[in-house]
Amino acid sequence: MTAPIVVAGASMAGLRAAEQLRAAGWDGPITLVGDEPHMPYNRPPLSKEVLAGKATFDSLAFRPRASVRDVRWRLGATIVRAALDRQVVELGDGETLPYRALVVATGMRPRRLRCPGPVAGRHTVRTLADARGLREALTRPGARVVVVGAGFIGCEVAATAVALGAAEVTVVDPLPLPMVGPLGELLAGALLARHRDRGVRFALGTGVTAFQGEDRVTGVALADGRVLAADVVVESVGSVANTEWLEGNGLDLSDGVLTDEHLRAGGRPEVIAVGDVACFPNARYDGVPRRVEHWSIPTDTAKHAAKVLTAHLTGADHALAPFAPLPTFWSDQHDFRLQSFGAPALGKDDVRVLDGSLDGDVLVGYHRDGRLVGVVALGGQSAASAAARYRAELLQQPAPTA
Repeated sequence: MTAPIVVAGASMAGLRAAEQLRAAGWDGPITLVGDEPHMPYNRPPLSKEVLAGKATFDSLAFRPRASVRDVRWRLGATIVRAALDRQVVELGDGETLPYRALVVATGMRPRRLRCPGPVAGRHTVRTLADARGLREALTRPGARVVVVGAGFIGCEVAATAVALGAAEVTVVDPLPLPMVGPLGELLAGALLARHRDRGVRFALGTGVTAFQGEDRVTGVALADGRVLAADVVVESVGSVANTEWLEGNGLDLSDGVLTDEHLRAGGRPEVIAVGDVACFPNARYDGVPRRVEHWSIPTDTAKHAAKVLTAHLTGADHALAPFAPLPTFWSDQHDFRLQSFGAPALGKDDVRVLDGSLDGDVLVGYHRDGRLVGVVALGGQSAASAAARYRAELLQQPAPTA
């Protein structure tokens, strides 16, 4: 029996990899292995619509294409180790799966704070179970909520908690502004003002030193000496790559799975990484490998990886251009949206308002060496539409010369 392509990870990236392998002409066996019991589902609504009670699991679940009906699904199973030289992976129950090729799509998990204090009452938002548990906590009357981390998830959860009627919502972050990493100071300052106007409190420039309480959290102690009363704590302090199962195989796992410009890992043409676990150089900008945790990346990486892998397995001589996606993200918070195209984080030293004003709908451009590398809109639909008009310009720009 022919060994299958094993897709490690049955979330969006794994599903898209299987679909794109079929689209690229691979008609051999495919096995998807995922540790959650659910079929793949859309994660961005977990911190918004699911928490707000406006979406159910049925509405989140992806509908796999007909082309992957014959794929073997191993849900509720965890890959604990891999032997790449022997081309096998081992599951938690001891079963060994041989593979012809391996697609690494195991994604990320939430980073947790290592602070003394009780665990009960502390939440993360990554899975459907996480969101269900957090919604139950947020809808208790008089809930005092502390969100640790002012990034995408933290800001979205804070906005949702306010909308649900939480008594107090405070966001804590050691940085001086929310989402300043991806947005830069100019737009992050405008974002801070909008959150405050809608009732979110902030404790910025400080971190958490301990959680107070006996059996469950009742307070959050900060490095500046303050203590915030808390019935619910949401930890949104970054992600950890799920790569432990790949250790001992000579791969660079220092930040996800390091790949070449075609998403191949460790110089192995039969091992490829997709989704936010892949750390790849983007030829659109430079040769620096980076991970990208945006919703568009699972599909973008899957399309390219499937072509590369199918060409290798079938012996086809396809000269593919290096992988060069245009990153895209959006974030719905309160009654406004952040919409981005390109890589604004690479152009934070040269930020210009392209349209509108910071106290209303605004479109901001990010430049690197005088070249537009990203745009971000903040506001209503008109701002998002303005950002979309720059998408073609960003796509058509030639790659920078060395």
